[in-house]
Amino acid sequence: MEVSRVEKLPPPPGIISSIKAGFDTIATHITAILLPLLLNLFLWLGPRLRLNALFDLVKGDAVQIWKAGGVPETDIQRVLTWYNETIPSVNLFWLLRTLPIGISSLLYPQKTSITPLGDPATLQVSALNLFGWLFLLTLIGWIGGGLYFRSVAWITIANKDDQRMSISHAVVQTILISIFWGILLMVVGVPVFLVLALALQLSPFIANLLVLVVSLASMWVIVPLFFWPHGVFIRQQNVITSIISSVQMARFTLPTSSMFVLTVFLLTFGLNYLWSIPPEDSWMTFVGIFGHSFVATALLAGSFIYYRDMNAWLQTVIDKLRPNSAIKK
Repeated sequence: MEVSRVEKLPPPPGIISSIKAGFDTIATHITAILLPLLLNLFLWLGPRLRLNALFDLVKGDAVQIWKAGGVPETDIQRVLTWYNETIPSVNLFWLLRTLPIGISSLLYPQKTSITPLGDPATLQVSALNLFGWLFLLTLIGWIGGGLYFRSVAWITIANKDDQRMSISHAVVQTILISIFWGILLMVVGVPVFLVLALALQLSPFIANLLVLVVSLASMWVIVPLFFWPHGVFIRQQNVITSIISSVQMARFTLPTSSMFVLTVFLLTFGLNYLWSIPPEDSWMTFVGIFGHSFVATALLAGSFIYYRDMNAWLQTVIDKLRPNSAIKK
């Protein structure tokens, strides 16, 4: 009897079929890519928010402190070289792309700051308004990310008769998830980084072995974190309930779910290199921006579809394997 019940179980949702369904859904709801398209256009053609002027004010004092502290000249020069190559190209408007919930965007190096419209306007932060800018941009990113996830999740819901999540609920849950996610990342990430740094000082072999172990064990953390927001936007759960349901789903479907997450990451990062090929001063960059906005939104829709179908499949399996269901049959 048990064997026959197992044989009658439906197959779980497929990885490729879920991603394909995401692309089909966005192709019929093309307006869903509007937010990432607008954000990418703003980061490309809009003004730059720089912080190199603020760093230049303290660079001289920092060098004097390092010299007084006995820091080797070669190390100081190495830091200054990194500063000259990196800090002037940083655009703080990149903070509008928040994690784990946020509007997907391409992060251009922007070393030349040349666009088809010419040189964009440049704004400089100061010591007085730096934290104000950081807070404001992060808050706008959270709000935009909540609206973006809400709109994409809604078009993937099978039963349109269900009540749509309110904007306030989406924004509040987005902020809570982002805060908890940041805290969890620090609690887990900082000790792991310190252990790896200590192991690297002792032996490169031990450090590489630890990296391998951490990489294998990380899927137990990455998969629940990846699907953490999905319960909020698909099933209208709160932060705590959503992470519990995400952990439960990962527990029973880890091999398949980990392959789905890996596939999404590979497609995202691989295609980002393709979208970034055109130079910033060419209008061909718009083609890359459009392609990125479409593919990123389609992959997000595919993840919502996978989460929805996988939870429905799990519920079906649980119902079929319950002893009471066999008695009724």
